Formats: sequence, C-alpha cells, structure tokens
Amino acid sequence: MSPDAILEIMHRATWTSIEVAGPLLALGVSVGLFMGLLQAATQISEPALTFVPKLAALAAGLGLFGPWIIERLTSFGRAMFEAVALVGS
Repeated sequence: MSPDAILEIMHRATWTSIEVAGPLLALGVSVGLFMGLLQAATQISEPALTFVPKLAALAAGLGLFGPWIIERLTSFGRAMFEAVALVGS
C-alpha cells in the first residue's frame, strides 16, 4: 500500500470521526454553556443541575442524529473493506 493511500485512509477516518462526533459535541457544549450561565445568574451550585440537562440533550441528540451517525460509520466501514479487497487482489 502506498503512502498516499494510507494518508487518504487516515484523512477519511479523521474526517468521519469529526463528522460523527461534531453534532453531539456541539450540542453538549451549548447545553453546558447555557446551564453554566443559568447557574451563574442564579448562583445555584448544584452539579446535577448541569449534568441532567446535558444527559437529556445528548440522549435526544443521539435519537435525532443516531440514524445519520450509523449511516456515516457504515459507509466508512464499507469503503474501508472495499479498499482492503482492492489491495488483496
């Protein structure tokens, strides 16, 4: 396998991981930031007040983005298996 092919595989793997993790990370960060601002405004320092909404938002995000995430990972896996099959022949 040539170095260019390996770099292409690494590039696709990195980009796929960014695409898959990005929406959930953005959702978690935005809910965490909102809850942090809410806690600062009300001066409530309860850790569960931040954790529970983040958990609920990530569960909702996983339900919303789950099929798309699975489709992206499946297409990446198929492409990698096809690349291995081409190298073997």
